Amino acid sequence: MAALQARWHQSMAELPQERWDALLQLAHPGGQPFYGWLWLHHLEASGSIVPRQGWQSCHLGLWRGEQLVAVAPLYLKGHSYGEFVFDQSFAQLAGQLGLPYYPKLVGMSPVSPVEGYRFLIDPAEDAAAITSLMLQLIEAFCREHQIASCNFLYVDPTWAPLAAAAGCASWVNQQSQWHNTGFASFEDYLASFNANQRRNIKRERKAVADAGLTVTPMAGGQIPVELLGRMHEFYAQHCARWGAWGSKYLTESFFDAAATDLREHLVLFSAHRGDPAEPLAMSLCVRSADQLWGRYWGSAVDLDNLHFEVCFYAPIAWAISEGIGSFDPGAGGRHKRRRGFLAQPRTSLHRWFDPRFEGIVRQWLPGANAEMAEEIMAVNAELPFTASYDPPHAPAPHA
Repeated sequence: MAALQARWHQSMAELPQERWDALLQLAHPGGQPFYGWLWLHHLEASGSIVPRQGWQSCHLGLWRGEQLVAVAPLYLKGHSYGEFVFDQSFAQLAGQLGLPYYPKLVGMSPVSPVEGYRFLIDPAEDAAAITSLMLQLIEAFCREHQIASCNFLYVDPTWAPLAAAAGCASWVNQQSQWHNTGFASFEDYLASFNANQRRNIKRERKAVADAGLTVTPMAGGQIPVELLGRMHEFYAQHCARWGAWGSKYLTESFFDAAATDLREHLVLFSAHRGDPAEPLAMSLCVRSADQLWGRYWGSAVDLDNLHFEVCFYAPIAWAISEGIGSFDPGAGGRHKRRRGFLAQPRTSLHRWFDPRFEGIVRQWLPGANAEMAEEIMAVNAELPFTASYDPPHAPAPHA
């Protein structure tokens, strides 16, 4: 058998699309579009995820001859934007110790807080041994180039134990998730709430209908190509409303590419009066066989509750009709809780290469993770469900 060779790749174009996607399918049989070769490639090729924006692609591949047997999507970063795992306290600690915090190495699907990160490994290989080897190569790379840390965000729970066993520290945060427990319709789902919250949701949905707006879902090939250009306009306008905090990451070119290469994974929810192709507001979601993710939205009208309808209620109704098992509505959570989204643990894995820094953070993590587990339980205990409805319990985070 040929010896393994490690190569660092500065773009997805240097890696074989067919082989990458074959490894991804083996790792995520239900599909994981945010880690697909085309998705990551178009982030780079569109100018969205590039060095001038603070993201340098730095993917690690393990090869046997000309065969790619394992790969880790990685990015060298000069800031913490677009991660949604908020490490400002770590950056402050580094400053107090007189250490540089940036650059850092990050493994994730850029600007998408989506669970599922892992090394993609050929199942014919020893996954634990390959994970350990790749982490050793990453550490050597970071030390050689004076990179402060490596960080794997929103990790796949099935892969996390391998990386933790190889020396990574686990940090638990929380995110929102809706679960389909066998609902036959939105009304069936609505019945899971207590009477007060059922009235609230009905009132919010009625306000949109009374304004003369209908929300129409369009999935995959149903989406007119030009409507993704309009979606970019909504996205850009919404980001602009928040000024310097608008977090506008994706270029128009990414939406152009999505209209051709990524459309099969997309679902648009168009709020309109008349023609769905002439929306007054719209949200963009991404789907796999059994999962829906909410990503972006925007509106040309200022209407109370329209955001809830376009981004939460209409996607939930569509997910139920399609037999989708879960819906991740995106970052943030407080306003989502009362609309049926449970708090769920999300684990990130880290290595810091200064012993003083790592010693302090590793001592802090167990207590912080225990507090987060308690917070998740407390949040979910207050959700406005009926006494008879037993929502899925949050899984225990990997410690």
